Amino acid sequence: MDERATSTRTDQPEAIVHGGDLDGVSLRYPDAPQPWIDLSTGINPVPYPIPGIPPASWARLPTGDDDRALRAAAAMRYGVASPDAIVAAPGTQAVLQILPRLRPRSTVAVLAPTYQEHALCWRRCGHRVLLVEDLDACADADIVVVVNPNNPTGRLLPRDTLIGLAARLRRRDGLLVVDEAFADLYPADASLAAALPPVTIVLRSFGKVYGLAGVRLGFAIGSDDIVQQLRDELGPWAVSGAALAIGTTALTDDSWLHETRARLATDCLRLDALLGQAGCTAVGGTPLFRLVTAAGAPDIADRLARHGIHVRRFPAHPRWLRFGLPGREADWQRLAQALGNAS
Repeated sequence: MDERATSTRTDQPEAIVHGGDLDGVSLRYPDAPQPWIDLSTGINPVPYPIPGIPPASWARLPTGDDDRALRAAAAMRYGVASPDAIVAAPGTQAVLQILPRLRPRSTVAVLAPTYQEHALCWRRCGHRVLLVEDLDACADADIVVVVNPNNPTGRLLPRDTLIGLAARLRRRDGLLVVDEAFADLYPADASLAAALPPVTIVLRSFGKVYGLAGVRLGFAIGSDDIVQQLRDELGPWAVSGAALAIGTTALTDDSWLHETRARLATDCLRLDALLGQAGCTAVGGTPLFRLVTAAGAPDIADRLARHGIHVRRFPAHPRWLRFGLPGREADWQRLAQALGNAS
């Protein structure tokens, strides 16, 4: 019987450690200097300058025209042929939680290691989830989830590889989910959004590259049927008027994105040098974060925390640390001093 999955579960919820948990780290290190420097996320530390938001965006419900303007801006930015192939959501996390409910219980392969919420959301809805390390292990899966470029390793699969995978999944009425949260900083041909093969859903995050994670805005790009299902599940007015206004302006600002790409490239080189001097070996990353390995990684993270600097640890990979980019020059100086003490 082809029953839809539900979110009912009888076991205990899985604990997932996310970056950005300043409340938790502050409790563990109450004597750390203030303010904390949060390098545990992959969020641009120099955010897009929020434009003046029309008062009506706060006072009235969002209109269809507001939504269409945002989706048109997103289509232009992501190279999508039609805005109708896009649905806006209050962050891609909302889409992650809805998608598993739209499919019958299936075998889902998640290319790992990666953002843990993907596996958790599918598993919570009763799907069988396989964590695989290469696409060859996805042969028996009905649904494949790929974060591209990957978080935290930075692995980038060629678009043609994903198109071929989508073709194989189509033959078994499957689904390919490609999370492109960090793709804004890569060449257009790295994205699957413009090609958009059948049975494919592409997720794009607004908050990371634009440094506005608190706005809660993301997009799903796909075929008419799945986009409409997502739209129905999200319901009316899913995205706030303020988020619609900010997103529309930011996504059409070519010069800001061009300047940001150049600045991040320079900042990454600076961070790589600091980490190398501290005895860390780069093993991956994107223009918004670096993944390093070090024999004393737990001690390095602990000492940095005692200096009020929070970096991302990985319990399953104790030698790994992920560093986001500092934003202000004072933050760079604090990191350099703390790394000197941690090396």
